[in-house]
Amino acid sequence: MIVGERYMKTGTVVKVSGPLVIAEGMRDANMFDVVRVSSKRLIGEIIEMHGDRASIQVYEETSGLGPGEEVVSQGMPMSVELGPGLISTIYDGIQRPLEKLYEASGTNIQKGIEVPSLDRDKKWKFESKRQVGDQLVAGDVIGIVQETPVVTCKIMVPYGVSGTIKEIYSGEFTVEETVCIITDAKGKDIPVQMMQKWPVRKERPYKVKETPDSPLVTGQRVVDTFFPITKGGVAAIPGPFGSGKTVTQHQLAKWADADIVVYIGCGERGNEMTDVLNEFPELKDPRTGESLMQRTVLIANTSDMPVAAREASIYTGITIAEFFRDMGYSVALMADSTSRWAEALREMSGRLEEMPGEEGYPAYLGSRLAQFYERAGRVVCLGSEGRMGTLTAIGAVSPPGGDTSEPVSQATLRIVKVFWGLDASLAYKRHFPAINWLSSYSLYQDKVDVWADKNVHEDFSAQRTEAMRLLQLEAELQEIVQLVGVDSLSDSDRLILEVTRSIREDFLHQNSFHEVDTYTSLHKQYRMLKLILTFYHMAGEAIEQKVSIHKIIKMNVIERIGRAKYVEEQNVDKAYDEIEQEIQDEIEELIKKGADEL
Repeated sequence: MIVGERYMKTGTVVKVSGPLVIAEGMRDANMFDVVRVSSKRLIGEIIEMHGDRASIQVYEETSGLGPGEEVVSQGMPMSVELGPGLISTIYDGIQRPLEKLYEASGTNIQKGIEVPSLDRDKKWKFESKRQVGDQLVAGDVIGIVQETPVVTCKIMVPYGVSGTIKEIYSGEFTVEETVCIITDAKGKDIPVQMMQKWPVRKERPYKVKETPDSPLVTGQRVVDTFFPITKGGVAAIPGPFGSGKTVTQHQLAKWADADIVVYIGCGERGNEMTDVLNEFPELKDPRTGESLMQRTVLIANTSDMPVAAREASIYTGITIAEFFRDMGYSVALMADSTSRWAEALREMSGRLEEMPGEEGYPAYLGSRLAQFYERAGRVVCLGSEGRMGTLTAIGAVSPPGGDTSEPVSQATLRIVKVFWGLDASLAYKRHFPAINWLSSYSLYQDKVDVWADKNVHEDFSAQRTEAMRLLQLEAELQEIVQLVGVDSLSDSDRLILEVTRSIREDFLHQNSFHEVDTYTSLHKQYRMLKLILTFYHMAGEAIEQKVSIHKIIKMNVIERIGRAKYVEEQNVDKAYDEIEQEIQDEIEELIKKGADEL
């Protein structure tokens, strides 16, 4: 993390309690100042002040630390470095690049190791977009750097700076070299570098926050059709162990219609993060044809890393995400999982001897979660260009035993507008994504319906509503079946069971490891659901014509409907038209045979 330019007050350690260190003689320090602890220079942050005593959460292992050690305040809050070089980098929870840490200390990270977040030696090609004499305000783009083949890093005037360009350069520079000099209203020359620093706990400013109105297309049918999220929206994925939270987030990170992906592994298993680190560079981005890592930033803070660093990791991630949002990009942030972050809060709160709230979590759990999720949104960025940027936040929640009545889940649900409730029983049946269609919801549904009817097909929302109604009817019919058996149902009710089985198994079930089925465009989603509902309507007409349900469920076309999900995108219209025609032909033949028998 960033090291201060000057030292402030020096204190002395008087108590060490795991990641919590108490130091006295810190009267001149401030809340949330970064400190260095002991001769090993362990990095920490002040989280509580009592007179001249400071409580410090240390982001590194504190074994071997004892009273009498020196504590030095850096005189500045914990901040991240923002500029070219963020994309495709893998950081730990306090923005230290893991690759550089490995080069410096091997597989085990040394205590107190200092590595700059952005490479100080690498030169980037800066292309100026302004001229001498231009009037600028904070947020204006002065030039660009082609960071990866798919991401252009826009170099912006830092917050709080405005004036006239005195000098501006083009060429190759490091992130610390001056690329522009701005003269402010007082005549002072302000050098502008490609790198900015920003405190992680402070939200980056914007002009206006607007209502999100267009969907974040994920390619996951149960999400896009039934429980959509907007660009700039917030969602939670609660679910018990083994229900597929991490794989669902991986799918969203891989396929979401976002310019930039920031993935935070907060307190998750090391092998799961290894999967991400190994998979993402090899995955081909469907939008660009390049590696997915060319537009991804990874924060890896695994469960065996110091617990206090979990608390910092989600702030580090969301500040980086805000930086790209300010450039006018659509950013998708995945936090996996906020429960592990809340556990870190609970541990630190316990060591601070604060009054515990429900289930031992601190009383401020809800407000901290709100502060995190409220940083998402669709905003008009600073600057005179009027750029629109979106930041979508999707957090996984890991409630113990899958009990969503526990405090983290409940506090999250009060904030987010999309709830993708994962169901252990669906996961046990190998139905993935295991999102329960009866308990999940999206409060963005109305806005997305308007957008989908206009941009996909005018019947999109009507189809979705009908399919949802059938799934709810199925739940009621299944209760009757369990009591008195399926033979007690009428043919029309048994048709509903057959159609909803198709909706569940053919539409909602999606294989993330299948080359074609892993991603489904909105157009294909519409056509797939239309196939199933076309079969429902035509079969319903056949039943009215006295055709037996037993004959209907033996139709050959049912298997073709089930395999329609594996049709490649470019062949969808032709193949689906053929299946619809086949449905019509087979139904007409059944009706004709029934009439002949009469």
